[in-house]
Amino acid sequence: MMAENGLIAAALAIVLCMQSASFADGGNGEQIFLSRCAVSHGTDMKGMSPWADKSNPPTPNLTTPEFKKRLRDYPGVIVSSVIHRPNSDLIRETLQKNGVKLPPFTWTVKDFRDLNEYLTDKIAKTK
Repeated sequence: MMAENGLIAAALAIVLCMQSASFADGGNGEQIFLSRCAVSHGTDMKGMSPWADKSNPPTPNLTTPEFKKRLRDYPGVIVSSVIHRPNSDLIRETLQKNGVKLPPFTWTVKDFRDLNEYLTDKIAKTK
């Protein structure tokens, strides 16, 4: 099952990276990030929310040179991180323990593509 999940994540990452950016909707990607990801990563993507260090591993700073290199080396790393977590309950449990409630969300390929495009662009522009 774990290998199958890895293959699915890799295939999806390849599909996302093969698509032209014109297929991505940056507005949708921004909305997804702000409504689902910024609660932990912060709107500045530095991973400095009050509970970011309470998860294990801690919420990563997406603007570091190391993460930018990882994003260049593995263009689908953002999507793979969402799909294939070392602990699939990590986000939900960390947020629940800290009183944060996110509504359920059904991801589509378009959502992954939009989020990937939005974050790739924003991360590349951070200093």
